[in-house]
Amino acid sequence: MQNLVTILVLAPLLGALVAGLFGRKIGDIASQAVTTGLLFLSCALSWYTFAQHTWGGLEPFTVKLLDFINIGTFHSAWSIRIDALSATMLIVVTSVSSLVHLYSWGYMAEDPSRPRFFAYLSLFTFAMLMLVTAADFMQLFFGWEGVGLASYLLIGFWFQKDSASSAAIKAFVVNRVGDFGFALGIMTIYWMFGTINFHELFPLIAAKANTSWMFLGHSFSALDLAAFLLFIGAMGKSAQFFLHTWLPDAMEGPTPVSALIHAATMVTAGVYMVCLLSPLFEYAPVAKMIVTYIGAITAIFAASIGFTQNDIKRVIAFSTCSQLGYMFFAAGVGAYEAAMFHLFTHAFFKALLFLGAGSVIHGMHHEQDMRHMGGLAKYLPVTYAAMTIGTIAITGLGIPYTQIGFAGFFSKDMIIETAWAAHNTPQGMFAFVIGILAALLTAFYSWRLAFMTFHGKKHWEAAHDDHHAHGHDDHAHAHGHDDHHGHAHTPHESPIVMLIPLIVLSIGAVAAGFVFAPYFIGDYAHAFWGHAIQHGPHNHVLHEAHHIEEAWVKWAPLVVTLIGTALAVYFYLLKPALPKAMAARKGPLYTFLYNKWFFDELYQATFVKGAKALGDLFWKVLDVKIIDGLGPNGAAWTALKSAQRLVKTQTGYVYHYAFVMFLGIAGLLTWVVFGMAR
Repeated sequence: MQNLVTILVLAPLLGALVAGLFGRKIGDIASQAVTTGLLFLSCALSWYTFAQHTWGGLEPFTVKLLDFINIGTFHSAWSIRIDALSATMLIVVTSVSSLVHLYSWGYMAEDPSRPRFFAYLSLFTFAMLMLVTAADFMQLFFGWEGVGLASYLLIGFWFQKDSASSAAIKAFVVNRVGDFGFALGIMTIYWMFGTINFHELFPLIAAKANTSWMFLGHSFSALDLAAFLLFIGAMGKSAQFFLHTWLPDAMEGPTPVSALIHAATMVTAGVYMVCLLSPLFEYAPVAKMIVTYIGAITAIFAASIGFTQNDIKRVIAFSTCSQLGYMFFAAGVGAYEAAMFHLFTHAFFKALLFLGAGSVIHGMHHEQDMRHMGGLAKYLPVTYAAMTIGTIAITGLGIPYTQIGFAGFFSKDMIIETAWAAHNTPQGMFAFVIGILAALLTAFYSWRLAFMTFHGKKHWEAAHDDHHAHGHDDHAHAHGHDDHHGHAHTPHESPIVMLIPLIVLSIGAVAAGFVFAPYFIGDYAHAFWGHAIQHGPHNHVLHEAHHIEEAWVKWAPLVVTLIGTALAVYFYLLKPALPKAMAARKGPLYTFLYNKWFFDELYQATFVKGAKALGDLFWKVLDVKIIDGLGPNGAAWTALKSAQRLVKTQTGYVYHYAFVMFLGIAGLLTWVVFGMAR
C-alpha cells in the first residue's frame, strides 16, 4: 500500500517533467497522453486508497520519502500521510484533475502550446497532492506555495494578453498577503510547541489551552493567535472576504484551469487546512468565531455579486467564493465533517458547471457574455442537460426528511442545520440567517445563468456579427483560431472528449450526496473520520444537527430555494425586459453590486497607489536625492567641481608657474623669519 500511495503522488510530477522538458521533442499528442494517462493512474489509486480506508479497514499511516531539514530541534521530512482527510482530498483532486486533463484534449485542441499547458496542469496537481498528504507544516507550506506558483502559470497561460498577465500577478500577490500570515502562524506553532509535525503536535495542544501571549501590555490567547494567523493564509488561498479580489480575475485563464483551480483544488486548500487543524481550532474559540463571521460574510457577499455579472465564468467564480463561505462557517461552528462533505460534493457540481460553461464557450465560438447567448438548449443538448444537473445540485434542491435530492442538498442543508444547532452563540445565529439568505441568492443567480444561456430568445446571431464586424475575438486569438468558422455562427455541441467529463461529473453531482452522506455526516461518520477530525469536550454540534426539533429549520432552505427559482423564472423567462431595464438605469444598488462592492477600486486607491507612492518616496527621495545625492553621487560631484576649478590654474604659461613658485618661496621665507623671531 505504501508503494501505491507513493506512485499516486509522484505520477503527476513525472507527467509534468516529461511534458515540460520533452514536449517539443515528443509532440503534442504524446505530451497529452503521458500527462493524462498518469493522472488517470493516480486517480485510480486514489479511489482504491479511499475504498480501502472506507470499506477495507485500512488504518492511517505515514510513508517517509526523505529527510528535508534537520537543524537542532527543527526536523522536517517529506512524507505522505494517509487518513480520512487526505484520502478524501486525494479522490477530489485527482478525479477533477484527470477529467480536466481529458476535457482539455478538446478545449485546447487548437492551442499551439499544449505541452506547456498539460505540464502546468500536472505540476499543479502534484503540488496539491503534496499539500493534502503533508505530515508537517513545512511540507504543507511547500505544497501551498507550489499550488500558488502553478496557479500563477496557469492563470497567465495566455501571457500575450495583458489581462491574463495582470490577473496572474494579482492572484500571486494577493495570495502572498495571506501566505505571510500563514508563515507567521507556522512560526508561532513552533515557538509554542517545538515541533511542526502534526502527529507530535496535536496531542500537545490541550495542555496549552490557557497559554497567553503578552503584547503592548495586553494578554492574548496564544492558541487563538496561532489559529488566526493560519486562517489568514486560508483566507488568501480560498478567496475569503478581504482577500477575494484575485478570484474573478483568475477567469482570464483557460476554462479547464478555472475548473481545476476553483472547483476542487486550490480554493479548497484553506477549508482543508482548517479541518485538518481541528485540534487547534477547538481550543481557539476567538479564531473559530472569526472563521464563522468571515465565512458567512463571504457567502452573502459573493452571492450578491453573482446575480449582476454577465460573464458566464465570472458568475460561477463568485458562486465558488460563496460556497467556500458555507464551508468556512461550517468549520467555524465546529461542524468540520459538514464542511468537508460540502467540499466533496461541491467538487463535482462546480467542476461540472465550469466545464459546462467551457462547452458553451466552445460551442459559441468563444463568446462568454450571457447577454449574447439564449436559446442554446436545442443546439447543445448534452451540455444543457449537464449544466441543469449542476444547477439543481448547487441550489441544494431536495426534500427534507428524505433521501431525495442531488449532492448539494445533503451537504449544504447539513451546514445550515449545524449553524442552527449553534444558534445559542451570536456567530452561530448569524451564520444560520446568512446561510438561508445566501441559499435564496444562490438559486436566483444559478437559474439566471441557466435561463440566460439556454432559454429565451437567441441573441447570439447579432452578437457574432457585431464581434466580427469590429474584429473583437480575444479568446479566439488566444486559442490560435483564425476565424476558421467563416460566416457559419450556429452554435454546436462539443466533441465527445469534452462531453465524457461532463457525463461523469453529472453522475457525481446526482449521486455523491446520498451515497456518501452516511460516511461523512451520518451513522458511520465517527468510524469514517477516526482521529482525523477532533472535537473539543463541548462540541456536539453535528450530533445536535441530526436532532433538530424545529421542522421549519429543515424546510427553510427548500422554501427560499423555490423562492429564488421562482424569481429567476419571473425575471428571465416571463419578463426578460425587466432586468435589462433595471441594468440600463444603473441605480446605486445595481452599480454597487455590479462593481463588486468597489473592492478593486478601494484597494487600487489605498494599497496599490499607497505602495506606489511609498516606493516613489524611497526611490526618488531617499535613494536618489539623499543616499545617492549625499553619498557616491555627491562625492563624485564635489570631486568633479573641484577638478574643474583646479584645472583653470593650469594655464600652460611658464611665467605663471614661475610667479606661483616665487609666491611660494616668499611665503615659506616669511614663515621661517617670523618663526625665528618668536
